Amino acid sequence: MKLDLNIQPLSSWIKTSSEPLLIAGPCSAETEDQLVATAHLLAKTGKVSALRAGIWKPRTRPGEFEGIGSIGLKWLQRAKAETGLPTAIEVANAKHVEEALEAGVDILWVGARSTVNPFTVQEIADALRGVDVPVMVKNPVNPDLSLWIGALERINQAGITKLAAIHRGFSSHEKSAFRNEPMWDLAISLKTHAPELPIINDPSHITGNRDLIGYIAQKALDLDMQGLMIESHIDPTVAWTDAKQQVTPSALVDIIMNLTLRKPEIRNAELKDKLAVLRTQIDKIDDLVIQKMAERMQIVEQIGNYKKDNNITILQVNRWDEILRKGVDYGKALKLHEDFTEKLLELIHSESIRKQTEIMNKDKAGQEADKLTHV
Repeated sequence: MKLDLNIQPLSSWIKTSSEPLLIAGPCSAETEDQLVATAHLLAKTGKVSALRAGIWKPRTRPGEFEGIGSIGLKWLQRAKAETGLPTAIEVANAKHVEEALEAGVDILWVGARSTVNPFTVQEIADALRGVDVPVMVKNPVNPDLSLWIGALERINQAGITKLAAIHRGFSSHEKSAFRNEPMWDLAISLKTHAPELPIINDPSHITGNRDLIGYIAQKALDLDMQGLMIESHIDPTVAWTDAKQQVTPSALVDIIMNLTLRKPEIRNAELKDKLAVLRTQIDKIDDLVIQKMAERMQIVEQIGNYKKDNNITILQVNRWDEILRKGVDYGKALKLHEDFTEKLLELIHSESIRKQTEIMNKDKAGQEADKLTHV
């Protein structure tokens, strides 16, 4: 399903200093000197298109640094005046929006903790109504594509046509090398729903570790995301917030210079023909996979009817464990990733259970109808 968004191209509201598009700046505006000095160093790189800084910081627990507040807006004005860099900040309520607009902030973004709450997003959207300002919407903290889409729709319906999404990763109970799991499939799904919507990747918040920023940034560009938002501080070792994920302006240049930019279009005729042949082969295999799945589900229906007729429970735990074990082992032998095989089998198993449950419930509904008929 394609989203019906009325948006302008990214190039119409932000100028790219170089490729890729880069928005950079400190996690938090801490002091005027820190912010302005960082801005000058970033501007000198010639690679930064906008200066980001946290003015109001949503924190998990009270007592933590919650941002310098409104005074930081004056610092941003000075940084912009001296460097020429447009400014970008996070807003979390109507008051933030009003103060940011009054201070002449160029780009606003809705944070992950706000995106998760439709009431908060609507408050921000209402405050933006009638205003011509670019707005970027971060994915919600939890992996919920509908919340992300809903937030984008609310902002767009308020009349904001200079719109983009920010992919900053999702909270997960699973321990990994990342602060927030990328869950690339959700970002890809958003791109599928809204092909014209620019998606900016935030490798700083995904990784929580400056050493991994380059890796995630490259992955994002390979997936045709339109830019990067990277936290940069004049001296990350003394940063008041998220010190481990910030980089110096010079380190930022090294990261950008080591990225490989790939074009989504294929201009070489020979490569295009070769890719077309391979895609045709994939299409044939996909058709066959779907056909075999349909055949499998027909057998599942027969099994469901047999279980119903013989009063057998739908779920057979030992049988499922056997299928999963054999399937994963077989997948490994065929060079398939264990997680992929397991998720695939779980999806198929879930649909099998659903179909068999439907058969059981349909039979019960028929029995109840018969009782009512004979009353």
